[in-house]
Amino acid sequence: MTYCAGLLVREGLVMIADTRTNAGLDNISTFRKLHQFEIAGERSLAIATAGNLSISQSVLSLITEGLPHEHGEGVETIYSVPTLFRAAQLIGRAIREVSHTDGKELEDSGVKFDVSILLGGQIKGGPARLYMLYAAGNFIECGVETPYLQIGEHKYGKPILDRAVNFETTLPVALKLALISMDSTIRSNLGVGLPIDIITIPRDTQLASIVHRIEAGEPYFHDLRERWSAALRAAHSAIPLPPYGPKP
Repeated sequence: MTYCAGLLVREGLVMIADTRTNAGLDNISTFRKLHQFEIAGERSLAIATAGNLSISQSVLSLITEGLPHEHGEGVETIYSVPTLFRAAQLIGRAIREVSHTDGKELEDSGVKFDVSILLGGQIKGGPARLYMLYAAGNFIECGVETPYLQIGEHKYGKPILDRAVNFETTLPVALKLALISMDSTIRSNLGVGLPIDIITIPRDTQLASIVHRIEAGEPYFHDLRERWSAALRAAHSAIPLPPYGPKP
């Protein structure tokens, strides 16, 4: 299990992902699930993956090495596509290619073809965008009304994003809320855990401003966790008791 989220606000993009992979209680490992693809000043993209690790790694290899160009000669890679929409199409093609190559064998072995991907960022000349791709290779785009997308174990981290994030949220605040969302997920699901990878890409820069891994024991994240827990305890204590039944 994993948890990844992308937040696209007016000031730019925040992407966050944990690193825990779980193939059973006695087989827990750490693998990077948040990947950066950048040509400084020309394109800055971030891709987060959830699901079967072998499938997502194959997809990432295909989009890096290239697939045959659909509209000309040569190959098309994540570094050569002209727009974010074309990048999403390329990833969708890669997912379908892996499904065609490995899908039947996985199914015969009792393994579900399971992968989901977040793609966000900006290519010079185009808008900042955020997409979520499914195992069939189809995708949806993030909108202004709900400026975030999640993959993996998303239910525990969703309430804070629903209540606190909007398109006008500043980039630093969006990052803070993404970290609170991740902490809520880690506390409620053992399949999600540290280290945490984060990337922020300010709009119209085509250059990541933060690429960072949060390790266990990092002071800021530890403080954030303690402050959020204390704030929740204070909030519920300040709410009057329900007026139902006998008085305590």
